[in-house]
Amino acid sequence: MDVRQLQYFLAIVDHGGFGRAASALYVSQPSLSQAIRGLERDLGSELFHRVGRRAVLSAAGEALIEPAREAVRGLETARASVAAVRELREGRLDVAAMPSQAVEPLTTMIGAFSGRYPGVSVAIRAAFTVPDVVELVRTGAVELGLLATAGALPEKEVVSRPVGRQRFVLVVPPGGPFADRGSVRCEELAGQRLIVGQRGTGMRAYVEALRERGVEFTVAAETEHRVAVIPLVLAGVGLTVVTESWQGLARRAGARVLDIEPETALTVGLVSRRTRLSPAAEAFVSTALPAGSREP
Repeated sequence: MDVRQLQYFLAIVDHGGFGRAASALYVSQPSLSQAIRGLERDLGSELFHRVGRRAVLSAAGEALIEPAREAVRGLETARASVAAVRELREGRLDVAAMPSQAVEPLTTMIGAFSGRYPGVSVAIRAAFTVPDVVELVRTGAVELGLLATAGALPEKEVVSRPVGRQRFVLVVPPGGPFADRGSVRCEELAGQRLIVGQRGTGMRAYVEALRERGVEFTVAAETEHRVAVIPLVLAGVGLTVVTESWQGLARRAGARVLDIEPETALTVGLVSRRTRLSPAAEAFVSTALPAGSREP
């Protein structure tokens, strides 16, 4: 067994099949299949059930995912440690982020990091909920995760470092409801048409909490594509509640951004595994966070 075989195995898992994995790895499908057969011989178990042209993970394959990610991540950390001797002139850092936090503060964080370590590329994985981010970090699919929660930052399976707070704001079209206002009380959203995210997201939790308080509204659109929210507002579909990280983009697009009273905010945190960070991740934390926030 070698790390290359494990990388091939994980590529099949992550890309959903041999063909897509082969394309992503820039190898031929026969070469990929041969490497997996060799890995299966070494382990003495089939990792995939071949169902027609599909490959379905076996129980043994499921059990291998997390140890394989550990091994691959360990090799990447070792390589990064060598690169650190060359002052991080090269390398890669994998970060998962929820949509709003990918706008800010992740953009500013990466800007500061890339300015100091331009040779290290940052790969951003999308994660829509706090459990999604924690799972990607816990399993080693990424090394760092950026999330926001209405409650306490997760501590059970990851190490959390506080980043700051993001309050909720209301985005409305020019000439639409409340467009001549600077703020709105949450009760005034009663009877409005709202654009919401999918369940499990902060923006969805906020409006569901309103409904529990008796503020009734109509869901005009529900979208997993957060980039569609502002265009939907500008098209007159409805209003939307998002975190303040979106306000710059919303205003530049021509929308109006209003404060919501009383203020409600999410706590933003940067999470990592309970293991030693790679030099690139350590440098990212050191560059991105204030000194008092770097240690959990």
